[in-house]
Amino acid sequence: MGHLESYKRWLSFPLEDPALREELLRIEGQEDEIFDRFYRELEFGTGGLRGVLGAGSNRMNIYTVRRATQGLADYLLAKYPSPSAAVSYDSRNNSELFARECARVLAANGVKAHLYRQLMPTPALSFAVRDLHCQAGIMITASHNPAKYNGYKAYGEDGCQMTEEAAAAVMGAMQKADIFDGVKVKAFDEGLADGSIVYIGEDLIARYLDAVYAQSIDGEICREAGLSVVYTPLNGAGNLCVRRILERIGVEKVYPVKEQEAPDGNFPTCPYPNPEIREALQKGLELCEEKQPDLLLATDPDCDRVGIAVRHSGGYQLLTGNEVGVLLTDYLIRAKKEAGTLAKDPIVVKTIVTTSMIDAIARENGVQVINVLTGFKYIGEQILYLEQKGEESRYLFGFEESYGYLSGTYVRDKDAVNASMLICEMAALYKKQGRTLVDVLDGLYEKYGTYLNTQASFTCEGASGMERMNEIMDTLRTEAPDSICGLKRLWMADYLASEKDEGGVKSEIRLPKSNVVEYGMEGGSVIVVRPSGTEPKIKVYFMIRGENIGAARELENSFRAEMTRAMGF
Repeated sequence: MGHLESYKRWLSFPLEDPALREELLRIEGQEDEIFDRFYRELEFGTGGLRGVLGAGSNRMNIYTVRRATQGLADYLLAKYPSPSAAVSYDSRNNSELFARECARVLAANGVKAHLYRQLMPTPALSFAVRDLHCQAGIMITASHNPAKYNGYKAYGEDGCQMTEEAAAAVMGAMQKADIFDGVKVKAFDEGLADGSIVYIGEDLIARYLDAVYAQSIDGEICREAGLSVVYTPLNGAGNLCVRRILERIGVEKVYPVKEQEAPDGNFPTCPYPNPEIREALQKGLELCEEKQPDLLLATDPDCDRVGIAVRHSGGYQLLTGNEVGVLLTDYLIRAKKEAGTLAKDPIVVKTIVTTSMIDAIARENGVQVINVLTGFKYIGEQILYLEQKGEESRYLFGFEESYGYLSGTYVRDKDAVNASMLICEMAALYKKQGRTLVDVLDGLYEKYGTYLNTQASFTCEGASGMERMNEIMDTLRTEAPDSICGLKRLWMADYLASEKDEGGVKSEIRLPKSNVVEYGMEGGSVIVVRPSGTEPKIKVYFMIRGENIGAARELENSFRAEMTRAMGF
């Protein structure tokens, strides 16, 4: 069916949401607007669904959400005798509505739905799947995307985001279901009455927080150090759990950012609610100037990532995800060694775009590093492999450069509640020693060398965006430059072809196929390019080790300028 036929069918259908009908009427006769909403269906991948809110097959609405859930239900019923699924949601517009619709479709198909009564962090969904012995989980969130987006993350019975194989099976089942006539839906109140929909209770939330607290290194250090914190949930789902865990570890001075404390899917003071972006932390930084805390913590809307700023030399310095990951890795190794609790043959898991400084720290301390593809599901997968061998105690820490961290194996996704607790305990320990986190990081650079890790994003919006991204990636593969900024390219890794080419000598990459290209440059720098799995963007990662920070920044600026030109932006 073409886009115009799809548009006319939607327009003629008795839509339950009047806002969707109004939108369709408003774009009547506007070919580009109609095409963008109907030229494709939202695809169900390992990240589930993600898209702009609105009417159409290429939008997030109750019909695309229901159809995806019908596909998930069909997949579960074909695989398990009496399946159940946990459902959670964050603060985004329509998140609670979509979560209820998921529960209605699951219940109508004979899949018991466990639904959180209030918005909760993504890791709390992963925990619920495992704690309730569910076969799947659904988290309604678009993470840190702007307000016009929402999304649908699907989880397997291990509490990890769905594998490629499972996602493909769900997509296949979903495609067999007509978006209007092929979906079963039960009345929500009927589901509550007959027990096919049940609310998740406070007791499970308490168990989740107990599991987080079990990862604490020193539950009294924050109180002893008098640590003070400004905290912003960026109008998202983190306020309840983060505040409870901070109270539990003795952070008695917590100053919430009032403008960003309450859930609000419009994100009025932070249009891009991403803790990687300084503008999102601006209100928190302003409150820091007034309250003068030791730390600023900012969790993203679904509270699986956290950004921080540290009081240092009279101001507040933001730290990157790589810098915080390095600090936490070093801290966990040192603290557990001192306490005698460091497991034999410990393991740190990181993604291929995360700083190689971890390798230097790990070598020094006898820790194994496992590199995985971008996406925390691959870190969760490594935890599962260890668990299957009875070796989960070896897992020390996992993190990715995009501000996601996890210690412990109680969930299989990054957890900003856990990370906020560890960051506070780490900062408190160093505060007692008269040092800030910046001081400690500088000491690590002195010991292991200067590492600079930055990222550039290039947006490719609209119907032509995907085509443009594919063309750019193809060019980077087939027309790889011999040199960049006067430095020779020594090797190229193509993760889609599972092949590394170093001076004509080819070797196999033993990771799942992924649309990633990596250049190894003379002098030890590495450039990685990949399309985002969740946004219409191409991301370029610059990983540089320099003689000093000045030289590293100069080289990074040159690389960035030349890659921008080469990609046509």
